[in-house]
Amino acid sequence: MRKILIAVVISAVPAFAFAQQNNIGSCGWGAKLFDGQSGIAPQVLAVTTNGTSGNQTFGITTGTSGCTQDGVVKSTWKTAMFIDGNKDRLARDMSIGNGETLDSLAHLIGVREQDRVAFSRAMQTNVSVIFPSGSTTDDSVVALRQVLRSDSELSQYAASI
Repeated sequence: MRKILIAVVISAVPAFAFAQQNNIGSCGWGAKLFDGQSGIAPQVLAVTTNGTSGNQTFGITTGTSGCTQDGVVKSTWKTAMFIDGNKDRLARDMSIGNGETLDSLAHLIGVREQDRVAFSRAMQTNVSVIFPSGSTTDDSVVALRQVLRSDSELSQYAASI
């Protein structure tokens, strides 16, 4: 019994990490069983259900169980690492509305040249939202995505983060 409990705990650790990063998604039996529930337990149970039964992989392959075949795998690690390594310079550049670090961020997330002025303006206007005192990199990435999503000219770049 003890070995089974250890195996369950060990298998839940990657599932927990996945649930935290992706908030389960919207496909597979786990997402359907725990639809609308919030918190760590339903997320872990949904991911574990999908992982142990293999239904999410099958659903993506066949386009069933609420899964689609046109999804895009995304990761915020590059943006998070950039912000973490350049937080002070980036905050300074955002506050003045230009600078090398701000340009590098725009390049990293794929802001086209014709949208750079709007991007710089949005960053300058929202620097206190993106970098509130004591914030973490993850919070800054989420805030950056939200700022971009709320701007009609820049909303297309929110998905790039």
